[in-house]
Amino acid sequence: MSSAIASARFSVLDRSRIREGYGGAQALRDTVALAREVEDLGYLRFWVSEHHGVPGVAGSAPTVLAAAVAGATRTIRVGTGGVMLPNHRPLVVAEQFGVLESLFPGRIDMGLGRSVGFTDGVRKALGQDKEGADAFADQLAELLGWFGGDSPTGAHAYPAEGLAVPPFVLAMGEGAEIAARAGLPMVIGDLRDRERMRRGIDHYRARFRPSAWASEPYVVVSGTVAVAATPEAARRLLIPEAWSMAYSRSHGTFPPLPPAGRVEARTMTAKERGFYESGLTGHLAGTEEQVADGLETLLKETGAQEVLVTTSTHDREGLLDSYRRLAAVVRAA
Repeated sequence: MSSAIASARFSVLDRSRIREGYGGAQALRDTVALAREVEDLGYLRFWVSEHHGVPGVAGSAPTVLAAAVAGATRTIRVGTGGVMLPNHRPLVVAEQFGVLESLFPGRIDMGLGRSVGFTDGVRKALGQDKEGADAFADQLAELLGWFGGDSPTGAHAYPAEGLAVPPFVLAMGEGAEIAARAGLPMVIGDLRDRERMRRGIDHYRARFRPSAWASEPYVVVSGTVAVAATPEAARRLLIPEAWSMAYSRSHGTFPPLPPAGRVEARTMTAKERGFYESGLTGHLAGTEEQVADGLETLLKETGAQEVLVTTSTHDREGLLDSYRRLAAVVRAA
């Protein structure tokens, strides 16, 4: 089996996706339960996300949810993928992660992104506009400064000051350049556009400046990985998310995940069908052997040190089985 897989780390990002027939509370409980399961399977990290005003996502307060996950687990690293820094004051973010690190020392990661919301209404509610992301680099520098006692106002971020919470930059748009200049690990997604991903990684490595946080580039590639007994069963795991993405692109709102069977029975417009079929492509999905081959190629192409799996589906048992099978692929490498 592949030496590339054997040398890589594997982690999980769960977006607390709401499923049809269930509500937001169940989605959050599902996230905590999944964290326990993937900890037992040997995954390195378990991250949660930040989304606002999205009908199909319950994860709107990542540091709060991370506290629940860390409290329910024992050894797995817990973090955010990520906190959207333009939506928060850097001091408050530092304080929140300082509390998490103080309660769960040595287990907390600080993944940071620059999204300012998907709709005008959400951005307005957050006190932001589309240009809010432009200040991300300065906000990031301020945030990291609070941990080192470097305050722009003479104030102090307790209990964060003096603590070392590993920061990661989510490389959306200019994120690769920002991560490189700051000397931080980078998380880059969208396995469906490999060429764009490789360009981002190459740019990051070429521009990387060593820092107190990282002495050399560290690349995490993220995306959907679905493993099942047959290629058809793995594809069915992708169907709910593919349909929800297609619906959002044609209707402007991201709905809860439907069961695969309901999607397959739908009559779609040509526009919906195009988005849906596109959403089923480009992922790592199939049997253990097929996914192992795909991971081998991905890791050799990117030289990434870590894979962050972001799979969402309606079938929770199928999702857990996929993570079990993927863990077996990693162990066999």
